[in-house]
Amino acid sequence: MKEILLCKLGEIVLKGANRRYFEDTLCRNLRHRAKHFGTFEIKSSQSTITITPQDDFCDIDGLFQNIQTVFGIVAISRCAVCEKTMEAIERTVKDYVPQFLVGKKTFKVVAKRSDKRFVLDSMEIAREVGGYVLSTVRGIKVDVKNPEIVVQVEIREHNAFIHAGQFKGAGGMPVGTNGKALLLLSGGIDSPVAGYMIAKRGVQIEAVHFESFPYTSEMAREKVLELAREVSQYAGTFGVRIVSLTHIQELLVKNCEEDYFTLILRRYMMAIADRIAHDIGCGALITGESLGQVASQTMQAIGVTDPMSTLPVFRPCIGMDKEEIVQIARKIGTFETSIQPYEDCCTVFTPKHPRTKPELSKVEEQQRRLDFDALVQEALDGAYVEYIRPEF
Repeated sequence: MKEILLCKLGEIVLKGANRRYFEDTLCRNLRHRAKHFGTFEIKSSQSTITITPQDDFCDIDGLFQNIQTVFGIVAISRCAVCEKTMEAIERTVKDYVPQFLVGKKTFKVVAKRSDKRFVLDSMEIAREVGGYVLSTVRGIKVDVKNPEIVVQVEIREHNAFIHAGQFKGAGGMPVGTNGKALLLLSGGIDSPVAGYMIAKRGVQIEAVHFESFPYTSEMAREKVLELAREVSQYAGTFGVRIVSLTHIQELLVKNCEEDYFTLILRRYMMAIADRIAHDIGCGALITGESLGQVASQTMQAIGVTDPMSTLPVFRPCIGMDKEEIVQIARKIGTFETSIQPYEDCCTVFTPKHPRTKPELSKVEEQQRRLDFDALVQEALDGAYVEYIRPEF
């Protein structure tokens, strides 16, 4: 009996003439993952991707777990393949399905007959397969309205596929189908979630992290790189540009009024990120801002920092409250790392009473006390890149 993985596509199936592009990108992303687990054949057909091991050394268990973080797939099943005869289907159901029904009290069978030449229709197939299950598994009953598990039989062009129970996939769009954007990655809870959410829309992400060493520690930097590794399980390989803001912050303290520190620093961040984004071919910036969460995230504060970017700024968390963001952080595995007590640059030289309703003209007047362009270039000249790869 041959076992394969069956991946169901999501909104890709709604695409028109360019649907093939999305499917090909998803298959390429899956092949990149699969090569770490052995030799697999990956094909797309009829809104489904089949992943077939090519030898006995393939780690199908490891790959099954891994591809649950691949964007573009809504459901994944382990599946047995057999000939398109009721005799073969009966043998396969009796040999393969019982392992998935352990501890279950109710089930139903759903059949899909893509090959209309098959001798039985979908209802007849479901009835026959239901009988096979009842004769094989003791104590289980049919419940067509609210079953604990669904046994599925698919009659396709060349074979029959039999599977029981689906695991939820990551959803979204395949990474690489919707351009590239630069994530402003801090050590907090919000920005890793923002990167995950934009990657889920098919965007390839890159990242920039601003530090203030020695006011921030090497442990704080390592924390951010660990967050990047956790996001990369979904987003794939990307680079994190490390940029020091230490000199800029020291000059802000000496030359500007305290309640403007955060706003002007944010303007430097946006300007530096904008330059990096253009240099590496990104079409947008990504931040983890949530409206009104802190002083620098009021509508007026965002209004005086956005003009420093010539690119669109994506803020997927903007309308979410903290608990909603935390729930996603827990789901993707970044929360425990984010709450480690290592400060980032935004907590250094924090004003006691930051401006929450700043006027752009006054912010610009404060900014003119420093050589803005020269300091941006100095920060860029000192930047370096850490490349992050998923750990399979």
